[in-house]
Amino acid sequence: MKKERKGRVLVAKPGLDGHDRGARVVAYALRQAGLEVIYTGLHQAVDAIVNIAIQEDVDLIGLSILSGSHLGLTKKLMDKMAKAGIGEKKVVIGGVIPHGDISALKEMGVEEVYPGGSDINEVVTSIMGILRRNNAFSGEAGT
Repeated sequence: MKKERKGRVLVAKPGLDGHDRGARVVAYALRQAGLEVIYTGLHQAVDAIVNIAIQEDVDLIGLSILSGSHLGLTKKLMDKMAKAGIGEKKVVIGGVIPHGDISALKEMGVEEVYPGGSDINEVVTSIMGILRRNNAFSGEAGT
């Protein structure tokens, strides 16, 4: 019998942004959908996020960025992930992301971007789809 894989997601708040309601809502919704979620809390350094991703053996890193520093922080994260040998892990970003920056983020290797106002159900469905496509989730939603 094939073992069910839950999928492990790291929800991280890099930088100096002090608001985490959205990140907490996403983390809760992902847990309710049957995923394992690790939440870093506020004010995380990129190095710490990469180290947590390695220690927790996550399948996907979700960044929540409201401060406007999404391009710089994402570039730094992607570079650090590559140097740490985890560049294959999927990254998604949500928050205050101007639509004009989405293509630049995707060019850096970000799998999906969820700008402010994104529907939480669509975010969860999208993340579960990313995990399924990468054989990191085989369960049923809500289990």
